[in-house]
Amino acid sequence: MSKNYSPESLSEIADGDQEFMLIVAKTFLEEIPPDLTAMKEAIENNNRELAYQFAHKMKPNLEMFGLNLQKEITSIESWTKTLKNKTSIEDNLSKVISKVGLAIDDLKHDFNI
Repeated sequence: MSKNYSPESLSEIADGDQEFMLIVAKTFLEEIPPDLTAMKEAIENNNRELAYQFAHKMKPNLEMFGLNLQKEITSIESWTKTLKNKTSIEDNLSKVISKVGLAIDDLKHDFNI
């Protein structure tokens, strides 16, 4: 069954240590959902500085779990430095929300959290 995150990437980072993988997964599940919500709200409120902070904070975790969302997160970060309308990044935000949501479901299932 295909996963919405990369178990291989997580295992490589944890050097195969199952206990450490569980800790990292739990940390992801504790930190990423509220950060994602805060980033979404910051974008909706046109708070570019806050949106940048959350996008930047989440980027390494999304990479660590092999979510392949670098392009979308970088687009959100870049948007914060422009005067473009938030509609220009709605597709990127939707993809991040969707893919992270699926990864969260998989992690909860895989680690019995």
